[in-house]
Amino acid sequence: MILLKRLAVVTIGIIAFAPVTFARDRDRAKKEEERIANSNTVMTEILNVPDNVPRDLLDKARCVVVMPSAVKAAFIVGGDYGRGTMVCRTGKDFSGPWGAPAMYALEGASIGFQAGGEATDFVFLIMNDRGANSLLHSKVKLGADASVAAGPVGRTTSADTDAYLRSEILSYSRARGVFVGVSLEGSTLRPDDKANRDLYGRSVTAAQIIRESEVHAPSVASSLIAQLESASPRLRS
Repeated sequence: MILLKRLAVVTIGIIAFAPVTFARDRDRAKKEEERIANSNTVMTEILNVPDNVPRDLLDKARCVVVMPSAVKAAFIVGGDYGRGTMVCRTGKDFSGPWGAPAMYALEGASIGFQAGGEATDFVFLIMNDRGANSLLHSKVKLGADASVAAGPVGRTTSADTDAYLRSEILSYSRARGVFVGVSLEGSTLRPDDKANRDLYGRSVTAAQIIRESEVHAPSVASSLIAQLESASPRLRS
């Protein structure tokens, strides 16, 4: 009888707290969905302005990382941090259609006489297989673990494409409406495992999302994926 009473108490507790747990999980997923929606907005603005990120570089990119409204805070010691998403072409050689998004984090620090803070959008083009595979499995320090360069802007980069393609990652920032190339050496990009768990409802790695097709893209990502697919439907060498 005592055991039955204890089981009844436990059962009642589970039933009572289940809605709270579900609501908390839903709130966490919603936060990540909002980041994807904001990333889609940033991508829309990039693609609608020809003099932003060159389209021919997008055609050669394996992945795109978007960090909407990352924060650069500084007072003598400055730092960058942000949360966003990475979308890659599918397939072993990254030559297939654009796939499901994985959530990523940008972290870093810089020393300098600075003051103030500014919300900034960051965009990264991952230009080769090595850079993409590095990002899928570990934290990558820009400029050390992966070469990074300030990306060019304009309609095309025909004269300088080879020079830019020697970099594994091209980086851009936007603080006042215009995208410009920016060097973020010393900062790190890493898979955000907690955010991926919150978004997909279970523990899943960035590699599983992007390379192993472990999950289906959430509906909120459909516009972002469709934009990339329309703008750059296939990888060009």
